[in-house]
Amino acid sequence: MPPAELRDTAAQLGQRWRRFVLTQHSAARWTRTLGLAFIVGVAAGLAAFALAWGLHFGSEHLVGRVSEPGSAAAWQFRWELLLLPALGAVVAGLAVRLLVGRIGGQGTDAMVHAFHQENGELALSGPTVKAAASIATIASGGSAGPEGPSAALGAAIGSSAGGLVGVTPRERRTLLVAGCAAAVGAIFGCPLGGALFAASVQYRRPEFEGSSLVSAFVASAVGYTTFSQVWGRAPRVLAEAGGLEFASPGELPLYALLGIVCGLTAIFFSVCLRTGERICSHLRAVPSGLRPGLGGLVTGALACALPQVIDGEYRVVQAAFDGSFFGAPPEAGAWLPWAGFLALLALAKCVATGSTVGSGAPGGVLGPSLAIGAYAGAAFGAGASGVAPGWVDESLRQALIPVGMAGVLAAAMRTPIAAMAMVMEMTGSFGLIVPLMLCTMTAYVVGGRFGVVSAQMETSADSPAHAGDALISLLERQRVAEVMETRWPYTARPATPIGALLRDLRPGVHPTVPVLDGERLVGTVSMDELQFILDEPDVGGALIAADVVAQQRTLLEPGDSLYEAMHQFETQGAEALPVVSDRATGTYLGMLSRSAVFERVRDHMDSLQKGFRREHAALVESREVTHLLGVVSAADKRSLDHVPVAHDWVGRSLRELDFRRAFGSQVLAVQTATRAVLHPPDPSRPLEAGDVLLVVRAEPDAGSELGA
Repeated sequence: MPPAELRDTAAQLGQRWRRFVLTQHSAARWTRTLGLAFIVGVAAGLAAFALAWGLHFGSEHLVGRVSEPGSAAAWQFRWELLLLPALGAVVAGLAVRLLVGRIGGQGTDAMVHAFHQENGELALSGPTVKAAASIATIASGGSAGPEGPSAALGAAIGSSAGGLVGVTPRERRTLLVAGCAAAVGAIFGCPLGGALFAASVQYRRPEFEGSSLVSAFVASAVGYTTFSQVWGRAPRVLAEAGGLEFASPGELPLYALLGIVCGLTAIFFSVCLRTGERICSHLRAVPSGLRPGLGGLVTGALACALPQVIDGEYRVVQAAFDGSFFGAPPEAGAWLPWAGFLALLALAKCVATGSTVGSGAPGGVLGPSLAIGAYAGAAFGAGASGVAPGWVDESLRQALIPVGMAGVLAAAMRTPIAAMAMVMEMTGSFGLIVPLMLCTMTAYVVGGRFGVVSAQMETSADSPAHAGDALISLLERQRVAEVMETRWPYTARPATPIGALLRDLRPGVHPTVPVLDGERLVGTVSMDELQFILDEPDVGGALIAADVVAQQRTLLEPGDSLYEAMHQFETQGAEALPVVSDRATGTYLGMLSRSAVFERVRDHMDSLQKGFRREHAALVESREVTHLLGVVSAADKRSLDHVPVAHDWVGRSLRELDFRRAFGSQVLAVQTATRAVLHPPDPSRPLEAGDVLLVVRAEPDAGSELGA
């Protein structure tokens, strides 16, 4: 076979091998990703079960003994009803203050803050304590939900799992989202909605964390299944809502009006929450651990007037849906008083939740948002039944309740798409998809400027988690096999003398020399090992590579992404890393240098800038692109240089020259005119014409006079 054909055949075989390696690595990467999502889903599902069981047990023995909020009874003053929410909030607040150190902050806020500002790191201790303390808050009648603490606990489980296996910050954020999805999907009984919620709650605008969706879906499905297997399948929030359907286009204006009502209600809810937070933050005279008791006292006072505000199990919502809340079916003219009562209940629930959660009591706002929306929908339906009894039949009045739940949830949490999915799963009202779409988007437009999750960013472009997405996307797509150097200019054997190794190094480089035993990588000799020679004046000149080789802690494989490689560069502070066919065998293939990655990124950024200039002629330079390039700049500024002995140095020793202080550089070795390498150098030996100094420069500008 002619040489040209041999070269072509070899190139084709090399390409096939590279594709095979990348395919294998991709499969391994997805296996790890899905495996971690599965584990996080199981753990978050069990955590959600523990929280739900504790809440059920506590509610049955506390608030369940002093109140029956499923009825329309009102204005019943009782001391236990007034004081129980305050007592539970104080116990919960003190527990959080003593064990966590600070109170306040709902669980969803903590998860979103960790995603944007903490590289996905959320410690497990805080959410665990707050989730347990939220049982005291809710079981004693506090107007809060377990879903927020559950979301934070699931997110912390995902983040902690990522920390245990040493994933990158990007992967840790993915696991954070996956844990939140699993917990919300489990405790709400909505795996699809939980995944969509966890992947979109980070932003004020309808936007999803696309890179987290796969893990979120897997974890949510597993978490929901785990919860169901242990607890049993949770009943739907609204029994018999599955038969509701969108019947006529003439109903759309009513649903649009409901969307406006839901948006305004969400605004009022947000104002109540922020007001509660602001008032309690100004109560300096009251210890922070006791402030939740004041919010609980407000809730207790409201419960004496309207016991329905402390309903944490949607019994009032079900009663309003099936009509048992009203007793006998009201006549046409009797609907309006019920509409006023339900509207008052919705507003009171906003105030009670703002007082409870705003004062720092552990608990979430996701569940109360659904209850407030249901009350608003029920009030709107009752009002419409009274004003236009011939137009609003019973099925339409009932349909307005789940649609109202989704509307307030969409505006309050700024998650309209997730709100639709969650309510459909929780109530079984899949036939209401059209009115749900209209109402949630209308409510979001009206009330989306406000919201109850203060840590949300406007869009992904505003999030530190997405700084440099163009660069990250490139680094994730490119593989080590595409950039690594298979013909690295410096290699050594274990028996290679250090003198020979130093003689072969080119000037101006930051050396990293792989030491090979056959095809197996033994380790590397880098600047740190060469620095050791300088720092040990008694080391003799008979050293070999095996004496100074460092076992390489970090190895790359051809299928690793450049993003993973850059993470290792940053972690290890290395300028080049070895590439092996398999980490287990350590068969050496080549080296990947930081500078090679930089060149690849720079070429890509140059092409982006050209397109940028074409599309946006008004902007001459993109500072952001320049900034992004900086993330791959060299971390270690030391370099090795060959410096010929100057004429006026001949006959003088390194000690006489005071070389280190005069030039800011250390002499590693001296190469004589006969190419003999003297290391460590004798500081008393007079320098000769033809000598070349091998020096280590600490900074690029250090010793700038050496080359003069």
